[in-house]
Amino acid sequence: MPFKKKTPSPMRRYRPRGRATKTAAKNTTESGLSLRLDELTERIDIVLPEVTARVAALEHLLLELKLCTHDDLRRARQFVREQEA
Repeated sequence: MPFKKKTPSPMRRYRPRGRATKTAAKNTTESGLSLRLDELTERIDIVLPEVTARVAALEHLLLELKLCTHDDLRRARQFVREQEA
């Protein structure tokens, strides 16, 4: 009975030859982190103006309903700045 000649499997046939490098994995990780950072920056750029507008609207209502004064708002902003520092 004659021996059949083995043909390489399709996965092995198209596999690129050469040495694998660790820098490729590092670059992939860095580019993935860079993409996530870009997405977060974009989300913040979208949300921040909306939040700012809502705060301004609340301040306007507080003043209109005479629940606080301009001086109260100024002191509140100063308090927040001190807490952030």
